[in-house]
Amino acid sequence: MPQVLLIEDDTSVRDGMELVLRRHGYGVETAATGEEALALLAGERGAAVELAVLDLMLPGMDGFEVCRRIRARTATLPIIMLTARGDDEDIVTGLEAGADDYVVKPVTAPVLEARIRAALRRAEPAAGAGVGVGASGSAGTGAGAGRPDHGDRSEHGGLVIDRAGLTVTKHGTPVALPPTELRVLLELSAAPGRVLTREHLLASVWDHTFLGDSRLVDAAVGRLRAKIEDVPARPRYVQTVRGFGYRFGPL
Repeated sequence: MPQVLLIEDDTSVRDGMELVLRRHGYGVETAATGEEALALLAGERGAAVELAVLDLMLPGMDGFEVCRRIRARTATLPIIMLTARGDDEDIVTGLEAGADDYVVKPVTAPVLEARIRAALRRAEPAAGAGVGVGASGSAGTGAGAGRPDHGDRSEHGGLVIDRAGLTVTKHGTPVALPPTELRVLLELSAAPGRVLTREHLLASVWDHTFLGDSRLVDAAVGRLRAKIEDVPARPRYVQTVRGFGYRFGPL
């Protein structure tokens, strides 16, 4: 039974969402404030939590700061943020703080449950993720980047990606990547030089088969660049192809 931490200050909303999640087979821990949620995650009960659903508009410590503090503790816990307004600035700020996905309130049970299922799938071991990138969702090809693959391990100018071990190192130093960012990197690096559209990445990484929101992709790419690029503003690895999407290299 997957364990979800629901961080929501509105009692009626929290109770309703908890009921829905329990009916769908989830175990649920609840917190009404960010401080309460962080304390829970730091204790014994927090070890079992597999995903957090986080309201941005909390009393005291807001959801943005809660998200940052969770990310400072762990790179692997999936975070879905809830926003009441659907405000673009709030969404972008929340994604930049480390959230993996977002849902605008009021949210229906099927939408929330689908987003949770997709987030939990992304957090599962992703061995081989991205190796099947094909022409679908691409916008042309380019020259290959980096050194040839040796089995499941490839080197790209100091960046080493181990697809079997799901590890990334930069100049010999491990790089801790949350599941979403790791899957973006695996997907792009599976076909160096090939341009992948945002729509392709949304479908392959986030499991969004509907017309998705490119902000999810752009925010994840921004966070990924901050960790693997020497100069994020001048990326060598994850490059933007304006009007199309992103490509890995060429270096």
